[in-house]
Amino acid sequence: MAAPTVIILESETAVSTKLCDLVIEKANSAIERDGRFTLGLSGGSMAKFLCNGLPSRKTAWSKWQVFFCDERHVPYLDPECTYTIYKSKLVDNGGPLPSENLHPINPELPVEDAAKAYKEEIHAMFGGDNLPRFHLLLLGMGPDGHTCSLFPGHPLLQLSSEIIAPISDSPKPPPKRVTMTFPMINNCECAIFASCGGGKAEIVKKVLESDGGEPLPAARVRPTQGELIWILDKAAASQLKAQSHI
Repeated sequence: MAAPTVIILESETAVSTKLCDLVIEKANSAIERDGRFTLGLSGGSMAKFLCNGLPSRKTAWSKWQVFFCDERHVPYLDPECTYTIYKSKLVDNGGPLPSENLHPINPELPVEDAAKAYKEEIHAMFGGDNLPRFHLLLLGMGPDGHTCSLFPGHPLLQLSSEIIAPISDSPKPPPKRVTMTFPMINNCECAIFASCGGGKAEIVKKVLESDGGEPLPAARVRPTQGELIWILDKAAASQLKAQSHI
């Protein structure tokens, strides 16, 4: 389990560019090696970075298989739906990604059934019942240190075998969501966080320079046989011990 690689850049624009560079690099490498690229997406600022930067990039888009690290259990037309944000930029109006390669949850099912169906879809994509190994997961972090829909102190943090779980009591609305869990997150080949702004500085320090105690969910992302990368702007990195991260 390698220590995280921390990349500190001048601006949010530089973070977005570096993130997209890394995604394309990982995609092209995976396609050359495995014939496809399996990717997990998150919402929030990650969606903004990717939707602005990826569509113009050169890659074999037909070889991408794109899932969601977590998703709100809301209709596709709801502005809270992460899938619709990506679909509008990467698929619709001549976007580069084939629509069948972007895999949403089914919000018409009860949240427990939506999670079960999504788990089955992921297993079908990877084959068999072995623990799926994504090439890349792109993760966000909230001000409380949550990632995906894995919140501090929540029972979902204790799951040891399920790869996808429903949550009906999210402390951040909307309450119903479907999320990847740590067994699958930490089985990925690479996980990347991207955080910008001084408002993230304190929680970035807590996650990357924890001094003991119960680790926050974002700090528990440590791929067991993979790579962990944090891309930060100077404001988000402002409370880190500079000599150990730059």
